[in-house]
Amino acid sequence: MQAMSDMPREPDAPGREALVRKPDREPESRRRRGLLVAGLASVGFGLAALKARGAYMVKPWGAGRPVPKLELNDLSGRPWSLAALRGQPVVMNFWATWCEPCRSEMPSLELMAQRHEKDGVVVLAVNYQEPITAIKRFLDTQLVTLPILLDRDGEMDWGSDEARRLVQGLIDRPKTA
Repeated sequence: MQAMSDMPREPDAPGREALVRKPDREPESRRRRGLLVAGLASVGFGLAALKARGAYMVKPWGAGRPVPKLELNDLSGRPWSLAALRGQPVVMNFWATWCEPCRSEMPSLELMAQRHEKDGVVVLAVNYQEPITAIKRFLDTQLVTLPILLDRDGEMDWGSDEARRLVQGLIDRPKTA
């Protein structure tokens, strides 16, 4: 952009001058600057996403690795086990009705199950030690068609070595220097 003092002047009225603007390429240079800023921002966001992704990495369960024992019933009393789902991708969500993040993520899990059903993905919602009445009261407020498995007595010992191996096997935290 030219400085005001560098611009040519023409008489506007007797004794006065008006500024005359020369045609320039200012809109094009603004557009280029905008594209450069957007490009640099994209690179910055991309690098931040890569760094965040590196915090935890999901690993597939090894083909020869035994599946931990998980045998629970759903709300209708039907038994479920990980062994019976062998060969299918399974997403397990451990939740409780008093857990606000658990309640908030339920619609997303429902949508994921619907979108990936044709791919054979099974999404299970494992409720931890709550009465069926509390679970049904929650389900009356939210449309959930996922299988709701019941760990009513805490028979799944989530502090056990087996549970730690299960979770650690699915989520591997990279080593930091």
